[in-house]
Amino acid sequence: MKPVPLPPPIAAGACIGVVAPAGAAGPDWVAQVEPWLQAQGWRPKVYPGCHQRWGGYLAGPDERRLQDLHDAFADPAVDAVVCLRGGWGSARLLDRLDLDLIARQPKPFVGYSDICALHGAITQRAGFATWHAPMLSSDLLRPGGEVSLPAWQAMLTQAWQAGRELPHGGADLRTLVPGQASGPLVGGNLAVMAALLGTPWAIDLRGAIVFLEDVAEDEYKVDRMLTQLRLAGALQAAAGFVIGSFSDTPDGGNLLPLFEQMLGPLGKPVLTGWPAGHCRPHWPLPMGAAVKLDATACRLTLA
Repeated sequence: MKPVPLPPPIAAGACIGVVAPAGAAGPDWVAQVEPWLQAQGWRPKVYPGCHQRWGGYLAGPDERRLQDLHDAFADPAVDAVVCLRGGWGSARLLDRLDLDLIARQPKPFVGYSDICALHGAITQRAGFATWHAPMLSSDLLRPGGEVSLPAWQAMLTQAWQAGRELPHGGADLRTLVPGQASGPLVGGNLAVMAALLGTPWAIDLRGAIVFLEDVAEDEYKVDRMLTQLRLAGALQAAAGFVIGSFSDTPDGGNLLPLFEQMLGPLGKPVLTGWPAGHCRPHWPLPMGAAVKLDATACRLTLA
């Protein structure tokens, strides 16, 4: 895919629409959303699907979740759209998304994990970049979520220009394969990316800087998903890789040797240890935007 521009920043005190395109959150978490956003100076608008649970794990039926997403983008009073949480269910909406509607109302769209399916659709088909960043019930409302808040606020309110180094809070980054590469920043959750292969909604890795993260996946499952991407030719088509958080690995294993095995032979620059994904703090990444990866210097910069 070609890089796409970020939507313009929003003003402090703007209206944030909260949607749940994937999993359900408990009522106690949903009840905290409005007062928390108000305490940060925002005007919240919580959509109906956030209050629902359907099928045991979805936030409302597909029609409700889809309608909320469309309504949040269509409403000119809503300045940014933030997801309540991830889980599962975003991919069920892909073939019914009104991408023309979304393209007409480019505004910051925020989420990660299962939401990466929507990041791919919006960046590749609606033509603007989205934010891989903390969500409300998953991150910001939970103990420790405050460490991600300053970067989250800056993500929404500041203009991000070419040449700006993407923040990582001084994380312990590591060069796995040295080198430099440029391209659109794509990817996100490895399981979602693997699940979309072979569909019209597969995330396009051609010429891209690919960000990867996941949670609670055994080493052999990460191996299987990376192998699937390799056999599909997707890894070979990428320009470079940024490895984020692979947290709560059931066997407690170190995944670096696996990434060396799978990505090293490709000869593309690989940077590991980026603090984004199911971790705290979780630093925002502009998906679809043009970036330059310098794996040797451990830097990721807007291009």
